[in-house]
Amino acid sequence: MAQCAREYDRIRTVLAEADADERLTAREILQLLDARGESFESAHRVATVLGRRARSGDVTVIRSSPYRYRLDT
Repeated sequence: MAQCAREYDRIRTVLAEADADERLTAREILQLLDARGESFESAHRVATVLGRRARSGDVTVIRSSPYRYRLDT
């Protein structure tokens, strides 16, 4: 779980730096991470990390096709 927390922190930091307030897909988030030199396994991993944080209320998952994510913290 510690790895997931670190990954979430990386995602949150990059989204804050990018001033990304809109709802983004996991692929769009992965592209932002890549553009800022943050190595991330895949869009699936981004979705997994954000899905886990959604359980605690830190992330809102918009269940459209494709899923979109908004960080609430």
